[in-house]
Amino acid sequence: MIPQIIGTKKSAAFRRCLRFCKERGITVQERDLYAQPLQPGELDTIAAGCGGMEALIDTDSKSYRQRGFAWMDYDPREELLEDPGLLRQPLVRCDRGVCLDPGEAELKKLLL
Repeated sequence: MIPQIIGTKKSAAFRRCLRFCKERGITVQERDLYAQPLQPGELDTIAAGCGGMEALIDTDSKSYRQRGFAWMDYDPREELLEDPGLLRQPLVRCDRGVCLDPGEAELKKLLL
């Protein structure tokens, strides 16, 4: 399986992961969340590998603050499927597992 980096072009962390792979000659598949949102099955698989739906929600995101999720009860799965801007980015997925917002050491462990 070709490693997949999922996120948005606006995210600095997404661009950092792409640069890391490009510098090391690693072929990856880029996926923009707004152009190709996650399907329900994919989201369930990713959540299982990352520690649940709550772990996928970015509490520092603009969408999270604007919609006021800090003060309300909500279903994380339903909200993530509706608004991809709530997902912590970037998400790196390959045969060895899934990693949310990885640092350089985590990328080396996962991809090399």
